[in-house]
Amino acid sequence: MKLSDIPFVTTDWSTVPTERHAGDVGEAIWRVQFFGPAENRVRVRMVEYSPGYEADHWCSKGHIILCLEGSMETTLEDGRVMPLKAGMSYQVADGAEAHRSRTVTGAKLFIVD
Repeated sequence: MKLSDIPFVTTDWSTVPTERHAGDVGEAIWRVQFFGPAENRVRVRMVEYSPGYEADHWCSKGHIILCLEGSMETTLEDGRVMPLKAGMSYQVADGAEAHRSRTVTGAKLFIVD
């Protein structure tokens, strides 16, 4: 990710429309903004996972994820399970390690990818 051609801007996340994404169990509510030129677009999201959420796919996209509230577990394709609680982040590159998330009590995340 290269941050270029993005003017200074603030985001009031409460005004960004929501998108609902079903998981295998539960749902994820996304608020999404895109920044930068089309050939190097950066997606920034505020995401809320419902209690009991389980992702419906393995993801190979790189992310920087900061857990703002709640907690979740991310399972890597090799079987390792990485817990993430409020105040923790994880970083992974595109194509580095496939991962899949789940929550017990729900989580609110800030994601850049």
